[in-house]
Amino acid sequence: MNVLKPSLLKKAIGGLAIAASLGGTAHAGEVEVLHWWTSGGEARAVGMLKELMEKEGHSWKDFAVAGGAGDSAMTVLKSRAVSGNPPTAAQINGPEIQEWGELGLLGQLDSVAEQGNWDVLLPGVLSNMMKYDGHYVAVPVNVHRVNWLWANPKVLKEAGVEMPTTWEEMFAAGKKIREAGYTPLAHGGQPWQDATVFETVVLGTGGPEFYRKALVELDPEALKSDTMIQSLETFKRLRELMDDGMSGRDWNMATSMVINGDAAMQLMGDWAKGEFAAADMTAGEDYLCAPAPGTENAFVFNTDSFAMFRVSDEDARAAQQDLARLILEPEFQEAFNKVKGSIPARPDVDMSEFDKCGQQSMEDFKESRQEDTLLPSMAHRMALKSDVQGAIFDVITNYFNSSDMTAEQAAERLVNTANAAM
Repeated sequence: MNVLKPSLLKKAIGGLAIAASLGGTAHAGEVEVLHWWTSGGEARAVGMLKELMEKEGHSWKDFAVAGGAGDSAMTVLKSRAVSGNPPTAAQINGPEIQEWGELGLLGQLDSVAEQGNWDVLLPGVLSNMMKYDGHYVAVPVNVHRVNWLWANPKVLKEAGVEMPTTWEEMFAAGKKIREAGYTPLAHGGQPWQDATVFETVVLGTGGPEFYRKALVELDPEALKSDTMIQSLETFKRLRELMDDGMSGRDWNMATSMVINGDAAMQLMGDWAKGEFAAADMTAGEDYLCAPAPGTENAFVFNTDSFAMFRVSDEDARAAQQDLARLILEPEFQEAFNKVKGSIPARPDVDMSEFDKCGQQSMEDFKESRQEDTLLPSMAHRMALKSDVQGAIFDVITNYFNSSDMTAEQAAERLVNTANAAM
């Protein structure tokens, strides 16, 4: 990823008069919001938040930067921060919230959090992620499940196969799907998409505890184990199920292959459901969802969130506080997440109007919390700091696209990356 490392960013920002420069970044009642929701379903979802803000009398300045995992958006944000001109709010997820907090650029949301009773309302796994140094600096929009398998039932039927529940079933089904004239597995050859598939394979091969040790704790023994070798080999075998045109393809274009019946399946988080919804498709009928092979007893999560940058203008701060409040109100939580494909960040939202995939996701989320199999996504900025994540992305993508690198060599490079991060 071509982004400034936090240490370099801190050094660059250190000489700036932050308080003075931030004072003029927003006009009265205006919020400039940086995000990377640019696909059809995502754009519809963020439009709802814009409408709510405008109803409150504020103006919304959209700052959308395309790129599914947000790498491009983070590059732009860090450039803006170095120049002393960050947006009012930005989509920042996971440990990166802490990194920005360390830079001293984030504004506190404690007053709106206290009024909304966030400490009680939000599950601890979310509320802790939204805080820096004990203070709320960000607000969660949703909870995504990453380890989903999506499928076109018409293609499966024509190929004479069922939704696979194991990796061997996946490969067996893929052979029949290919013979029927379809691409078995839609994929976009971008590092974050490769990592999404990889972490799903690791979970499906080794189980929740192995996933946690390998991809959250970066335990060297787990990273060089036979289980990791098997995971890497299975991961690379999945190339056999993909098409030759996958390099550089955006994730939503891969989803369109499933929607249009060109491909049978896709391994992707539930933001893909927003694309099916935008195509007027019905869950359980026009498309199928199931936990990725071997992962039915765990929930790999990604939480979208907005962090608020410090502003001195009173009208801008009022708009900022209203934005944080509106994000967690039931009206927006329900409407947004039905369109986005995710589930609400607050667990008290009525799920009766959600489709069967959303209802299953919430049930599995609650069960995983109880069973301690709720796992932060390595691929989606939930588990590791950005520089470490980027180094792992490099290993995974280089291995996936190399005809010479063995699984043992890739595992050794993962161990080296983990050791360098300690």
